[in-house]
Amino acid sequence: MRILDSGPNYEIIEEEDDITYHLKLPRLTLAEKKFLKDVEDRAIKEVTVNVETVTDIALKKKALEEDVLKIMLGELEAIKDGLKKMENFEIPDNEKLMAMKAIVLDNMVGYGAIDPLLQDDNLEEVMVIGVNAPVYVAHRKYGTIPTNVIFTNDESIQRIIEKIARFTGRKIDAANPLLDARLPNGDRVNATLRPASLDGSTITIRKFRAEALSIIDILNFGTLTPEVGAFLWIAVEGLRVKPSNILISGGTGSGKTTTLNCLGSFIPKNDRVITIEDTAELQLPLKHLIRLETKPPNIEGKGGLTFNQLLINTLRMRPDRIILGEIRGEEASTLFVAMNTGHDGNMGTCHANTANETITRLLNPPMSVPLIMIPALDLIIMQNRIVAMGKIKRRITEIAEVAGTEGDKVLLNRIYEYDPRLDKIKSTGTPSRLMQEIAKRAGISLDEVNVEMQKRQIILEFLMRKGITKQEEVTKWIQDYYKKPDMVLDKIQESIKT
Repeated sequence: MRILDSGPNYEIIEEEDDITYHLKLPRLTLAEKKFLKDVEDRAIKEVTVNVETVTDIALKKKALEEDVLKIMLGELEAIKDGLKKMENFEIPDNEKLMAMKAIVLDNMVGYGAIDPLLQDDNLEEVMVIGVNAPVYVAHRKYGTIPTNVIFTNDESIQRIIEKIARFTGRKIDAANPLLDARLPNGDRVNATLRPASLDGSTITIRKFRAEALSIIDILNFGTLTPEVGAFLWIAVEGLRVKPSNILISGGTGSGKTTTLNCLGSFIPKNDRVITIEDTAELQLPLKHLIRLETKPPNIEGKGGLTFNQLLINTLRMRPDRIILGEIRGEEASTLFVAMNTGHDGNMGTCHANTANETITRLLNPPMSVPLIMIPALDLIIMQNRIVAMGKIKRRITEIAEVAGTEGDKVLLNRIYEYDPRLDKIKSTGTPSRLMQEIAKRAGISLDEVNVEMQKRQIILEFLMRKGITKQEEVTKWIQDYYKKPDMVLDKIQESIKT
């Protein structure tokens, strides 16, 4: 057995090539479990602190912990004095008492047994798959691994689901056994009950990053290279004359939304940007930003807001740019109509495995974008989740330009492709039609565009060397460059000299 990683309340253990996430849980006897149930029942009835308006679970726990501890100590005194009988119960030491108090608070205002997992920022998802099976987690470094958390009855899972439903104002029951919602802290939740899930209730929580990753973060991760970052910088901004329409495609968990969020740093700060998402995940560092979110219909099938309804409304709001969290239905045609009538600089994500497959999905139902409109799309960025040597890597594996149509086919130019031997994305040597178009519209030569791209690459490499990764700081450097490019480059040169 080998401990790969550890924290205040967990260890990641490797044993015979299997990796497990172990919460440091107190071992409870049946008597101790009954004791905790009695404490929780009393606390629910007796605690008068109102935390209904508090959305932060940590703050709720802090507000309640004193009263809960008082009840626990009172119960222990009653047992010691013989006023309350509890067979086979041993008075816990202080360390175990604090751990037991945490369990009560997790059950009262948190998410029960999975609450400690949700506190770990290294976890991307927490997955409850049923009774008598381990809860799984998606770890940023070790991939999907089982934990030592196991629910022994379906009622415990259902209680967590019901709590989530109350938090989000949604309803879930046997007649309506599916729940898709966003928690107050931004975490995205999907839950199912029987009969939808045959083996019992399930919960999948995709954790929301409190602090968004920046373009420098994903450069450091190796998702792309500074050269590709500089290319995309020019593509997104378009030298103020031709902002590109861009789709980021890939599978679930490949990092599409993160990359989309990072590219948002390249948008000039005065642009009016409107985002539309199923569940608000984007954290764009922009001032003139309007965020819209779809809404499912109520039980009567009324009151819903679809992507397409919001997009149609957005076109009446004079946007400079539209960003769609995920394109998958009739909103694709609406967006391409907008692109073909002068709305440039739009971005979104799409589920597909290759650039060619992305085009196929766009052309066919339910998207059904007319072939004649496809050339309004400038770039397709392919991103993949790669598992190598037991570790997860997210890589941009292809950047393709839409080069027009020929008959019933869409022509693609592959500008960059991933080399698995080098574990990096490289230029294919194919000249970029997009850069030529930007040069033409800006009234400059392609060589001048390439020089500009080199300057932006220098800035990205400088920020990497200096360890400047926070999204706000990175965005400030980018926006300062738009205002005073020579000043920013001189500042970098001075820093390099000293």
